[in-house]
Amino acid sequence: MADFVSEFWSWFIIIPTVIGILAMFPLVYFNRGQKQSGEADKMGHSWDEDLEEYNNPLPGWWLNLFYITIVFGIIYLILYPGLGSFGGVLGWSSTQRYQNELEYAEERYGPIFEKYQQTDIRTLARNDDAMRAAERLYANYCAQCHGSDARGAPGYPNLRDDNWLWGGEPEQIRETIANGRTGVMPGWEDALGEEGLFNVTEYVLSLSGRQHDSAVAEKGKARYEQLCVACHGPDGTGNTAMGAPNLTNRTWLYGGAQKTVMESIAKGRQGHMPPHGEFLGDSKVHLLSAYVYHLSAQHEQQ
Repeated sequence: MADFVSEFWSWFIIIPTVIGILAMFPLVYFNRGQKQSGEADKMGHSWDEDLEEYNNPLPGWWLNLFYITIVFGIIYLILYPGLGSFGGVLGWSSTQRYQNELEYAEERYGPIFEKYQQTDIRTLARNDDAMRAAERLYANYCAQCHGSDARGAPGYPNLRDDNWLWGGEPEQIRETIANGRTGVMPGWEDALGEEGLFNVTEYVLSLSGRQHDSAVAEKGKARYEQLCVACHGPDGTGNTAMGAPNLTNRTWLYGGAQKTVMESIAKGRQGHMPPHGEFLGDSKVHLLSAYVYHLSAQHEQQ
């Protein structure tokens, strides 16, 4: 309500709301009905031959509930937000309530996370109690993109393998979670043309040993060395400093089918990992980093 760009809209809500509530008093009063002496009037409606509707007024207790409801509504709108930009005399807001809950949670659980922060990530990743706490953090902040099982989805990396776009060392993982990452793969459709696009696709497929046409791949190698080597390297093993993926393995962020690879080369890709450091804080980022490292370490041990 406080975001109204004009006071007009605030009054546009206040006036009809106040008039509507106040109008409820005479509406209820004049429709309360009068208790009749003797037999009440019949409304002329009957069911099942002898079941008839009478014009009896509501019981007093029931009628008073209407008045109580109206009074409650008036008191509520005086105390709490509800009338345009008027914030209520108590000054309550959902933002402040949320902030209070965050402060309470930080006061209660903050010391636990701070205790874990004193342990280096490799050691912390072997602490079962810490990993159970970290798993809950992951479920709240990471599972929406990387999946509840951390195996990712097209465009979202699998955190359980040992393939890393930006590096899998503890400090690299921490940097990714805290400050986020933005990866940009430019589109080469115009530069390559239809035939060149197909040739480079075949060469990229050949780097990971996938089925390909050797003669066509050889033609694509020259264009790869012109356009792709700066990021992916001459041998296709990628560059973690730039987030350029390794093309020699069988891990494909967007899928490894020929059509999908060709689409990546033609149209490019843009990946964004939002930063979590500012709202999670150092201690939670540290614990989450240990959890992600722990997931990858499990894979290496299998």
